[in-house]
Amino acid sequence: MKSELVVDVQQKEISIALMEDSRLVSLQKEGRNQAYAVGDLYLAKVKKIMPGLNAAFVDVGFEKDAFLHYLDLGPQFNTFKAYLKEASEDKKKVPNISKFEALEDIPKQGTIQDVVKPGDQLLVQIAKEPISSKGPRLTTEISFTGRFLVLIPFGDKISVSQKIKSTEEKVRLRQLVGSIKPKGFSVIIRTSAENKKFAELNQEMRSLVKSWEDSISKFQRSQPPMLIYEEESRAVSIIRDIFTTDFENVYVNDKDTFEQIQKYVGLISPEKKDIVKLYQKDIPIFDHFNISRQIKSSFGKTVSFKSGAYIIIEHTEALHVIDVNSGNRSKQSSDQESNALDVNLKAADEIARQLRLRDMGGIIVIDFIDMNKSEHRQTLYEHMKEIMSHDRARHNILPLSKFGLMQITRQRVRPALDVTTEESCPSCYGKGHIQPSLLFTDKLDEKLDYLVNTLQVNKFTMYIHPFVDAYVKKGLISIYTKWRRKYGRRFKVLPDQSLAYLQYKVIDSEGKEIDLKEERDFNSNQSKSHARHKDSGNEENQLQ
Repeated sequence: MKSELVVDVQQKEISIALMEDSRLVSLQKEGRNQAYAVGDLYLAKVKKIMPGLNAAFVDVGFEKDAFLHYLDLGPQFNTFKAYLKEASEDKKKVPNISKFEALEDIPKQGTIQDVVKPGDQLLVQIAKEPISSKGPRLTTEISFTGRFLVLIPFGDKISVSQKIKSTEEKVRLRQLVGSIKPKGFSVIIRTSAENKKFAELNQEMRSLVKSWEDSISKFQRSQPPMLIYEEESRAVSIIRDIFTTDFENVYVNDKDTFEQIQKYVGLISPEKKDIVKLYQKDIPIFDHFNISRQIKSSFGKTVSFKSGAYIIIEHTEALHVIDVNSGNRSKQSSDQESNALDVNLKAADEIARQLRLRDMGGIIVIDFIDMNKSEHRQTLYEHMKEIMSHDRARHNILPLSKFGLMQITRQRVRPALDVTTEESCPSCYGKGHIQPSLLFTDKLDEKLDYLVNTLQVNKFTMYIHPFVDAYVKKGLISIYTKWRRKYGRRFKVLPDQSLAYLQYKVIDSEGKEIDLKEERDFNSNQSKSHARHKDSGNEENQLQ
């Protein structure tokens, strides 16, 4: 299987697409200024205790207070709290955790008001990002994740990933990590540590311990709420979690992000450093790798797959519901039972892909086509378990119920990705009346004249819908050729599949978008126009 990662870096957002054999299987979008990523550490203040929930609401600076449950405090919370108190009292040095005396563990069936009080200052870690109207979920069982190891302060255990099957390798890793692990820390050995040498593991152990010491040092100098430790960039963290020797290419369209990823890959796998490549073509990177088209066809309420069958996906606050339909299948079997099994198996493949693609978590209920034979129901259940085994998120699958429903629970740490595939009319905004489409090229001509002659911007790129691009470039002496003769040859007109039919956007030589909306686009009685450079590169210019 050919695995590739395509990273699209815009001014306001980073989109990361994971491709397997040129097929989109995972898409993640994140604002570049987005806070509250899983793994971040905050100095926070306890706002309110909720005995009925056995939890506390904590201020981490978000509009909604974060949620900290008693069970998320961790057994060593008393030791952790005492350590933070000592660190606060003497801010000249970071207390040595290996010399810190461990206190009695908090009871599993205890209550939060016995150990936490309003006004307490705690060092907390984001366990789940804000979802819907809920704030982030927190934990005080701090961990620092590396490529090979996970470091957990205030413990003394060494755990090995269950995916490492060799008993000899497990023993070797336990002994090796035990020889380099500082006292006072627990360590989880990740699957990627298999067959790694002492030098690599020792280097990462030192790096993780330094991250802990730097965090405590910043804690000593800060007041809540304050970000203490930030996870690596989203692109780098995904590389860290999914990178294998089978990875063939990583394409990035931003030089800074390219250098970050290349540096990281060079550290963990020097022989793979050259697979990270800087994409420098003018065509949008997602268009070049056919990702934009796959996004349009894979998201939305209805998703079609082979032979005319399709699934319908509905999202609610509590769960996700998926309905399987046979549609107008062209190769229907005369045996209805076999036909139902065939559709269900193909639907299971697409559903497993959709769960990863949309990062759907929580409860998923699937209404498959009814099957009467128990062996067919068992075949579908085993097939779903097999294809879901490639999903890195923790999940649990139940057999089909007597109503033909399959229930899946899947780990949810961030909101499900919801990409809108429907396009609003960029000319009428739903009013039903638009200017003649034939005059759209005349309007683009006006915009080019305004850019070149009024704003004195010569070097820029105008992106338009592929159909419009084909129209303006057709023929030996095309409309585009005439524009270049009239306004100079320092600008380009290129297609962008993410744009609607009568949309356009203009990017200057520094990669910033130029807003060319005019007053008359909103009010036909006025003709005053203005333009400004945006800080965002994601908003689309729309013409009315």
